[in-house]
Amino acid sequence: MSSTEELLKRLGVFIDAGTLRLALTHRSYAYENGGIPTNERLEFLGDSILGFSVTDALYRDNPTLPEGDLAKRRSAVVSTRALAGIGRSLGIGDYIYLGQGEKLTEGKNKASILADTMEALIGATYVSNDIETARQLVMRLIGPLLKDAAALGAGTDWKTSIQELAAGRQLGSIYYAVEGSGPDHARTFVAVLQIGGTAYGKGSGHSKKEAEQEAAADAWRKLSGAEAKVSGAESAPENATAAPSEPAAGS
Repeated sequence: MSSTEELLKRLGVFIDAGTLRLALTHRSYAYENGGIPTNERLEFLGDSILGFSVTDALYRDNPTLPEGDLAKRRSAVVSTRALAGIGRSLGIGDYIYLGQGEKLTEGKNKASILADTMEALIGATYVSNDIETARQLVMRLIGPLLKDAAALGAGTDWKTSIQELAAGRQLGSIYYAVEGSGPDHARTFVAVLQIGGTAYGKGSGHSKKEAEQEAAADAWRKLSGAEAKVSGAESAPENATAAPSEPAAGS
């Protein structure tokens, strides 16, 4: 466990020692230590603060954007994927109190655990300070994502986005071929997304859902980047049958 002083320095906020420890206590650790309190209540609080802060910023900064687009952008930046990315950039995983089982399966790198802990830290910031301090933390963390048009373009529901894109080009039906490997406690899944019988994207994750989302994101990026090359409804990128690239580590 690294020094929490460094963590607070990275976050740029004050959180009292007891509240900070609670924010970093995963349920797996709590279970193995006599059922002590977990960070789930702080996570619940932080989730609400995060959602409001992002919604407020989007509403004020985009006066002409319709409700549907505002909702898609909010979904993109408050998603597990986005929060986990922020958590990794801050090195949050090194500070989380995890049970032995989660340690053995690299729980400190799991997107769900990192995202939940980020929300708990937002909640802890509010408890130790006030709503404005928590809001400022959210904007420091999320602000760069709000300005990233590429990240917001398809939102984070990549499966819906690729379905809409494939339907618009009449590429054919979508099918996810998913295979799992490894022991039950450390299962890994690999998904290949096929559209009209052609492989377009590949992804991996600790669950089928995560692997499918990664495969959909991979396919969406490829098809979006190849849009200028598509000349007809039944056309596909020239490299559509090539082995798709592996998803970025930790994505």
